[in-house]
Amino acid sequence: MFKSILFPVDLEHTAEAAKGLKLAVEEAKRSQARLTIMTAAPGFGMPIVASYFDKNAVSEALKEVARHLKQYISDNVPDDIDTHAVVVEGNPGELILKQAQKDAVDLIVIPAQHTRVENIFLGSVAAQVVRHATCTVTVVK
Repeated sequence: MFKSILFPVDLEHTAEAAKGLKLAVEEAKRSQARLTIMTAAPGFGMPIVASYFDKNAVSEALKEVARHLKQYISDNVPDDIDTHAVVVEGNPGELILKQAQKDAVDLIVIPAQHTRVENIFLGSVAAQVVRHATCTVTVVK
């Protein structure tokens, strides 16, 4: 049984993540676990990016991402599951691992969303999480 489950989702690819969310929700119900659903916004704090946006614009963008995440949860997760929304900014792989440690997560359910080009040049977020997580990781294709 798991106590804390983390489901990272790219809000631009929710259809591809549907099977992973279903698995995370089923396991949260079965284990009566806390389910954290997180998304990573682009790295507005990077100097090259930050120079194009004022702080107000970045704040509004993050609020909009949070609104979309909460709507995603409302539309897809039953109310009887202890669910928390987390919006982070920056490198998704690193932030997933940090969130998992912060919340003492014992299961990460992560959708496999990548192309060959991303694997060659950027590396797969799922692969990074699998390599470095200290808890159980389920990758859902």
